[in-house]
Amino acid sequence: MNQVRIEIEKAKQLIKMRGYKLLEEESLDHIVQYLVKDPINDEKVLIWCILSGEAVGIHEVESLEKTMESKNASRGIIIAQSVYTHAAGVGSKKKNIELISRNFPSFYLFDHILVPKHEILNEKEREELLQKYRIKPYQLPKIKSSDPAARAIGARPGDIIKITRDSPTAGKYVSYRYVIEG
Repeated sequence: MNQVRIEIEKAKQLIKMRGYKLLEEESLDHIVQYLVKDPINDEKVLIWCILSGEAVGIHEVESLEKTMESKNASRGIIIAQSVYTHAAGVGSKKKNIELISRNFPSFYLFDHILVPKHEILNEKEREELLQKYRIKPYQLPKIKSSDPAARAIGARPGDIIKITRDSPTAGKYVSYRYVIEG
C-alpha cells in the first residue's frame, strides 16, 4: 500500500514540476490516470500511474496509445515502480510516450536551495532570445535531456531551458541551456 502512495505522489510532483494543469483524474483497476494540459505548447498529456508491481511491457504502451487517441492527447507518460521491458522502451519512443523510472524523484526538486528555477522557453521566447543575441541554438551552452532538472520539467532535445538563480552580487542571474540527447 505504501508503494501505491509513492507512485501517486510521484505523479502529482511531476504535474507540479512541469506546470501542467490538471483536467481530469480517474482511478481504474491498477492504474491512476491523469489528463493534463501543457501550458507551454497547449497540448493534452495523458499520465498513467501503474500501481501493479509487474514489469511494464509493450501491451501497456499500446493501451496508453489507444487511450491517448480517445482523449485527444498528443503525448503520454507512464510512471511505474517496476521495470520496463526493452520492447516497451523502444515502442514508447515511436509513440511519443515517456517512461518515468523508479529513480525519478518523488519530491519537489526545485524546493532545494541549491537547485535554481528551470523553465522551458515557449516558441516566442525562444525566437526573441535567438534574435537578441544573434545566435543559433547550438551555440548556447548544452544540457543533457537526462539531467535530473531537465527530466523533471520534461525538456526534450531541441528545447531551450531558462535557468534563473539568485546571485549575491547581481541579484538575479539568468542563463540559457540548449537541450541535447543524453
